[in-house]
Amino acid sequence: MIYWEIFLAFFIPGILGYGGGPASIPLVEHEVVDRYGWMNVNEFSEMIALANGLPGPIATKMAGYIGYEQGGILGSIVGVFATVAPSLILMIVLLSLLMKYKSSPRVKKMTSLVKPTIAVLLGVMTWGFISNSYEGIGWLQTIILAGAAFLLLEKLKIHPVYVIGGALVYGAVFLA
Repeated sequence: MIYWEIFLAFFIPGILGYGGGPASIPLVEHEVVDRYGWMNVNEFSEMIALANGLPGPIATKMAGYIGYEQGGILGSIVGVFATVAPSLILMIVLLSLLMKYKSSPRVKKMTSLVKPTIAVLLGVMTWGFISNSYEGIGWLQTIILAGAAFLLLEKLKIHPVYVIGGALVYGAVFLA
């Protein structure tokens, strides 16, 4: 029964929490504190503070922690699955509709309009990364890292995992 309760405690906020993890925090709090009584408000706020200090989506970190506290490893798995299940189900439904109507002129036009939007969003994200890098380490280091990454990825065809690992080592040695 506890696993079903864990599932519901995170599935319902996942469906209703439009806007991602931060928007679902009050919904999860209602389920965890008010409905099931697994935590009090103080414990929940401490858990949120801890989860915000860790990398990754807040909703899955909350689900993993609370699920583990209530049902062990299986509870953690159930909580994380319940958090991502609404998005997963929606993506499967939307992709199946897209595949069904992929030869439709309207769908082709829609996908042709989405591609430039994605390119612009990726460009804005890239510019944000460059700006943050400049503010954090300066232009010289940013250019060195970007140039080395371009050379290693595009010219030498080195796997991105090794390039990222090399950048981490470079940052630890030269920028720490």
